[in-house]
Amino acid sequence: MIENVFSRLCLSETHGYLVRNIVSLRVSEDLFDDLSGDRTHWESAIKLEIETKPKPFTSAIPIIDRPFEEALWNDAIDYPFKNWMRSRFSDGSFGVWYGGDTFDTTIYETAYHWRRQFLDDAGFTQPGTKIDRMIFSVRCDAALVDFRLAAPEFPALIDPADYTLTHQIGSRLHKEGHPGLITKSARCSGDVYAILNPRVLSNPRQICYLTYTTTGRGVEVERDPGSVLMVIP
Repeated sequence: MIENVFSRLCLSETHGYLVRNIVSLRVSEDLFDDLSGDRTHWESAIKLEIETKPKPFTSAIPIIDRPFEEALWNDAIDYPFKNWMRSRFSDGSFGVWYGGDTFDTTIYETAYHWRRQFLDDAGFTQPGTKIDRMIFSVRCDAALVDFRLAAPEFPALIDPADYTLTHQIGSRLHKEGHPGLITKSARCSGDVYAILNPRVLSNPRQICYLTYTTTGRGVEVERDPGSVLMVIP
């Protein structure tokens, strides 16, 4: 089947910003507070971490910019390429970065995976479970393999649970060195971008925070605390 799918494909020139939705915290935490009760010790530990980490950025004022630039890059772009996990287009042997065409697409996708693949599997089915997330926009410049027109003929591309075909596709594109692909979302009417090469991504920008809460009617999504933005059934 995979040969038949590839015979129906084209390349799509992509030059613009994608939406990235990741787990985060609305209120930052002091990561070294379990080492000492003295805040000056935390600051020394943070300074040491910054000075000893690899520095992939060049800034006009690096003493100010670099820690923030590097953290933003790691959160918005680099993490899935260094922390491989099984997903729609990866069997877990390589990393894939996922973004959406719209804010809503990323919410439908991430709410589904959080509820079905984490909470349900762990037995946390009761209402009131919460998670905080952060939305980024990330620039993408690449010629991506476009699977959107093939989806009606090959519904396995957007099967809600069976990743057999998509794992084969992801493995082939990764082996052949393609930068990534575009496909229809399996959760809504939007488009999903699966990127295999971090070099085609750039200029991450933090947009906002979200909070997901499980309820009797689905997952409630808040952008401003106390105000429900949307509900995912």
